[in-house]
Amino acid sequence: MKKLEDYTKDELIKLIKVYAKNWLSHDGCWFLAVEEKYGLEIAIELDKKSWERFAVTEARRIMNEFGIPENSGLNGLEKAFQYRLYAHINEQEISRTENSLQFKMVECRVQKTRREKKLPLFPCKSVGMVEFTNFAQTIDKRIQVRCISCPPDEVKEFYCGWEFTI
Repeated sequence: MKKLEDYTKDELIKLIKVYAKNWLSHDGCWFLAVEEKYGLEIAIELDKKSWERFAVTEARRIMNEFGIPENSGLNGLEKAFQYRLYAHINEQEISRTENSLQFKMVECRVQKTRREKKLPLFPCKSVGMVEFTNFAQTIDKRIQVRCISCPPDEVKEFYCGWEFTI
């Protein structure tokens, strides 16, 4: 079996994208299986519980591997966003002021896939509140999160948008 150290840069980039897409596909398959068996309300409830745990784990691993210290504020959060599993398979934008950070998911693979399959957009706002709050507050407990817009809100120039302040 080939060791990671033996892959070329191009192969590693492809591998990262494949891993991220596979992870996201598994997350979607899991969600759809729960939704089919128990309904949307229970699936969202369990999804929130899962993201409550996973967002913390993801943030901690990113902090450890990329030297992001605890209580590193919005600068630490901005750096951590670069390393999230879906950071390079979704089109994202970050804008900053001195006191806030705005994160926008311009193109979302989950919502794009649902549109292609003629499904309604996933109403992910309540799940996103759990995900983004837990991720951000693992970086710095002082960070507050506000949803700018997220389905079931109407989609305009981005799928979801979040504002982070201290």
